[in-house]
Amino acid sequence: MSRYRGPRLKKIRRLGALPGLTSKKPRVVSDLRNQLRPGKKSQYRIRLEEKQKLRFHYGLTEEQLLKYVCIAGKAKGSTCQVLLQLLEMRLDNILFRLGMASTIPQDRQLVNHRHILVNNHMVDIPSYRCKPRDIITVRDEQKKSKSLVQNYFDSSICEELPKHLTLHPFQYQGSVNQIIDSKWVGLKINELLDPYQRKV
Repeated sequence: MSRYRGPRLKKIRRLGALPGLTSKKPRVVSDLRNQLRPGKKSQYRIRLEEKQKLRFHYGLTEEQLLKYVCIAGKAKGSTCQVLLQLLEMRLDNILFRLGMASTIPQDRQLVNHRHILVNNHMVDIPSYRCKPRDIITVRDEQKKSKSLVQNYFDSSICEELPKHLTLHPFQYQGSVNQIIDSKWVGLKINELLDPYQRKV
């Protein structure tokens, strides 16, 4: 399992808000580096930053992102929209959107430690692709599993749940109703740039 171990606030100052990477917020809101470098950003830099947002928000390596880009390129429709749908339907991201942990790395740890069931079957692969009508529950056998998730429920700020998800907090259960619509994607990214038409 590979994960980013470097300074997270540095990435947020550089790329903007990345709620999946960390729940912390930097003291300096504006990007000082961009203020010190006046002038127009190159197209390469803009595309690179959009790609890096995807990588760090969803916790992917370059190889994993490239695989998703290949799958999205073969599908019908806009490559960028299909790619975002694929990333949003990952199990670790679904748990994050349901509020079962404060960041995607914490959700990945829940899945790796076998605290999560999908359709009453244990799943320990964070990249598992959820489908409509999947039911995601926290294991009943271990009280530790429910106590971990309850701590996240208590400490998290209530945000509007996307329409493709339903949460039953008292049953420690969530369900996927449909494929996510592009307007409910949790990361602000400029889709019109389509940074996947060329390799960056």
